[in-house]
Amino acid sequence: MGDKREISRRTFLNYALMGTGGFLAAGMITPMLRFAVDPLLQGHTGGDMVAVGSPDDFGPDPKRVEFKVHTKDGWYESETTLSAWIRKLEDGTILALSPICKHLGCTVDWNTSPDFPNEYFCPCHMGRYAINGEHILGTPPTASLDEYETEIKDGKLYLGAVKANPRAGVSG
Repeated sequence: MGDKREISRRTFLNYALMGTGGFLAAGMITPMLRFAVDPLLQGHTGGDMVAVGSPDDFGPDPKRVEFKVHTKDGWYESETTLSAWIRKLEDGTILALSPICKHLGCTVDWNTSPDFPNEYFCPCHMGRYAINGEHILGTPPTASLDEYETEIKDGKLYLGAVKANPRAGVSG
C-alpha cells in the first residue's frame, strides 16, 4: 500500500530544537529590526511654518531675523536656530532669503562691505549678491541665495521650507 517513512527520534528532536531556536531568534531580532527601521516609517512633517513677526516690521531694506525650528533626525529631536534676511518688496510681497552663501556655505551679511554697498556680501571668498538674492556674475557663487516660502496669516508673517531662488545672476 503506502510507503510510510518513519522519522527517527534524533531527526524529530533536531526539527523541534531548530523550530524552537528559530522562534526565539525571531523574538529577539524583531525588536532590534523595528528599532532600526521605525524612524524611516514615521511621517515627516516637513514644511511647517514658523512665525517671525508682523509684515509691518519689514521695509524695503533687508532685516535679519532669527527663529527656531523643531528638527527630528531619526531618534534625535532638537531646536535649531535659523536666520533669514527679510524685506518687503514694492508690490507689498515679502522676500525672505537664506543667509547661506551658495559657494561654500558661509553666512552672508547685508551692506557690510565698504567696497560693495547695498549688496549681500560673503567675506569667505568675496561672494556678492544683489538685494533680491541674485548672485553677481564674476564672483565665486554659482547660484542665487535660496528663498524661504512665506505666508501671511492672522497678521503674522510665517516662513516655511527653503526653495531655490528663481532669479538668475546679474552682472556687477
